Amino acid sequence: MSPIPDRLIQLAYDPGISPKDGGLPGLSVLKNVVNSINLFGIVAVVGALAVSLGVWAWGHHTGGHQAEANGKKGAVVAAGAALGLGAANGIVAFFSSLGSQIH
Repeated sequence: MSPIPDRLIQLAYDPGISPKDGGLPGLSVLKNVVNSINLFGIVAVVGALAVSLGVWAWGHHTGGHQAEANGKKGAVVAAGAALGLGAANGIVAFFSSLGSQIH
C-alpha cells in the first residue's frame, strides 16, 4: 500500500496552465473593448458624483434631510466606484500574482 492515497495524488496534479499573451486572435480587440468599458464607467461615475453632490447641496439648503442623506450616500458610492474602476487592473494583477505563488 502506498503512503500517499491515489485520490490525494490526483488532487495535487498540476495541469500546467498559465496565462500566455497572444495565444488567441482578437486579444488586442478584447483589451480595447475592456478599456472602453472602463472609460465609460469612469465617465458615468463622474456624472453620478455630480448629481449626488447636487442632491446633497439641494437637500442641505432646503432642509430636506432625506435628500441630503441620499446625496451623501450617492457621493460615497460614486467615490468607491471610481476607486474600484481606477484600481481594477492593479487589483487583478495583485491577486493574480498572489495566486501564482500558491503551489
